[in-house]
Parts: sequence; structure tokens; C-alpha cells
Amino acid sequence: MLYNFIKELHFAYPFVFGLFLLLPLLIGRYVRKKNRGEAAFIISTAAAFNIHSWKNRFRHLPFIIRLLTLSCLILALARPQKLFTDKKTEGEGIDIILCMDVSGSMGSQDIPPSRMEVAKEVAEDFVRNRPVDRIGLVIFSGESFSQCPLTTDHATLIQQIRSLESRTLLKDGTVIGEGLATAVDRLQQSTAKSKVIILITDGKEDAPDTRLIDPLTALEITKAKGIKVYTIGMGAVPTNISEVKKPQKQNPDINFIDVALLQKIADETGGKYFRAKDKKSLEETYQQINQLEKSKVEVITHHRAEERFIPFVLAALALLFLEIFLRFTVFRKFP
Repeated sequence: MLYNFIKELHFAYPFVFGLFLLLPLLIGRYVRKKNRGEAAFIISTAAAFNIHSWKNRFRHLPFIIRLLTLSCLILALARPQKLFTDKKTEGEGIDIILCMDVSGSMGSQDIPPSRMEVAKEVAEDFVRNRPVDRIGLVIFSGESFSQCPLTTDHATLIQQIRSLESRTLLKDGTVIGEGLATAVDRLQQSTAKSKVIILITDGKEDAPDTRLIDPLTALEITKAKGIKVYTIGMGAVPTNISEVKKPQKQNPDINFIDVALLQKIADETGGKYFRAKDKKSLEETYQQINQLEKSKVEVITHHRAEERFIPFVLAALALLFLEIFLRFTVFRKFP
């Protein structure tokens, strides 16, 4: 408790500590006065004076207490305080939906420890760097799901991002169109001047029979709502579907990215397509989006101080009374 009290102290007038230089002068004066004020006489032996009482051993105690009293007064004059800093972030934010692919292929380890873990980690950092934006989360694989609505409660959103896993309870597959449409739906009621979707996937449209909206229809809806989409193709292996000329049996951990589709979605909505082959390139992608979509942020800082000189004044008074008591009782001198 005492350690924390001292650790938190800030002195408004540190120059007052120069008064501590007076203490050595007082000590020197005390020693000289003590030597001059005591009588001296010559004897043949001092053996009889080798017996020391407790009063003799502690005869300097009143002077030591006086030095402590002065030290407490100096500390009080230095105006000890505990500082408090309150920060309030205000500004005009952007409404953003993170639309993330959570299909089984996102568990691929070509970007260690896995595409999913890296995507979650970088998305988490992105959320932290957007303090005034409302951000939501939509996930998709064989169907889409709104994981978190638009919110400024970024702590809750980060928890939702951390809980994501590839091969979720959603149907298997990749429905980019439905993921995009769900993200657009989350922005329907938004009144923000700027509305953005960041769509990240490692594959192509691979829809089950239950699909309701195809990617091109979702694109038209997005354009009609005036929403900008940034698309990210994630994966370390060369995965451009347009380059595949012959049908082949794919490794289940490899999913071909439909670059043409992602490029089209980004271009026609005023966004941009990015390719992320590793964690560093994904981080750079989010940094570029940060620069392209700037929010107006104002941080207001308030400083206040709580005075802490009273304990030192009380300690000085207590020590002063103790010195007076000892000097006129236990260590009282008679002429």
C-alpha cells in the first residue's frame, strides 16, 4: 500500500528539493555545537565511563527526529500530487462490415499457423486502429451469417473475431454472393456518410443447391446501395481460377481464388482488390485500407491532480510533537 502511494506521487514543485542541501549544514552545526557545549577535563583513565545506558545510546534521537520533520515539510512544500488523465475519443466515423470466409479451406496452413488464425489476428488489429468507427462482422461458407451487428463496442467485436473457426456449423461451401448480400443488409439502416465492406476469401463461389443470391446479383444490390467493397484474396499458393485450363482433382486444402470476380466487385463499387500471400501482405492490405478510408478522429485529454501533501504535513507535526516530548521528558537536560 505504501509502495503504491509513493509510486503514484508526482511533485509539482521539484525545485523545492534543493532545500535538502540544508540538512548536511544542520548536521555539521549540530556536531560542532555538541563538541563546544560539553565540558572537558583531564583524567588518568576513562574506564569508568565505558558503561553506556540506553539514554546515552539514543541521545541523538531528538535531533534525528527534527531532521525527519524538516524532510517531511520539504516534501509537502514540493506539492506531491496524484495525476489522473482522462481521454475521450470523438469524431466522425465510417460504418464498416468485415465479411470473412470461414470455409474449411481457411484452415490451410500455407500461411502459418493457418489462414484463419492470421486473418483473425490482422482483423483484430484493424478494429483496434478504428476507434470511432462502427464495425460489424459477417461470416460465410456454404451459407452466410451475421456474427456481430454494427457496433462501437470493439471489445465485444474482438471477442467475436477471436471465436471464429474454419469448418464452423455453417454448411460447407463458399457463397461469396450471399456473404456480400448479408453484409449489405447490415448496412441498410446506416446513416453514415461512408459505408464500406471488407470481403476476405481464399476461394471461389462454390454454392450448395440452397443458394439464394449469386455474386453478380449481390454486386448489383451493393452498387444500388452506394456501398464500397474492398476485396482480399488470401492464400500463399498460386490460386487464380482463370489460369486453370484442364480439370484436375484439387487438394482439399487448396482453393482457387476467383480473382476476376473479386476484381469486378471491387472495381464496380469503387473499392480495390488486394492479394494477400502471407501475414505481412495482409497487414499491409489493411494498412492501405486504413489510409484510403480515413475517419475524422479527435482525442480530448483532461488532466486533473489530487493533492497529497496532507500526509506529509501530518507526519511533520507528529514528529515535531514527538521531538518536543522527548526533549522535555526522557532526554531533558538539567543545567
